[in-house]
Amino acid sequence: MTDRGLELHATEELIEELLRRTTFQGVVIHSRDAVGNHTEPDERTFSVRFNDNFQTEEVGRLLDVVSRRLADTV
Repeated sequence: MTDRGLELHATEELIEELLRRTTFQGVVIHSRDAVGNHTEPDERTFSVRFNDNFQTEEVGRLLDVVSRRLADTV
């Protein structure tokens, strides 16, 4: 995938490309539902994806830290 024309790719393709990159060390969190297609207005389902640069336990710790910091800002 080239840098040019990224807007022509589906979100799923962009996520796959990001996760394929060995230099990417992060976590992708994305909504499973399309915008506005929620059964409950305040409830959404998310997917968490990461590549081989992280182990499941590391992702869990990272998300725990993020959730605590989000709680502190509310």
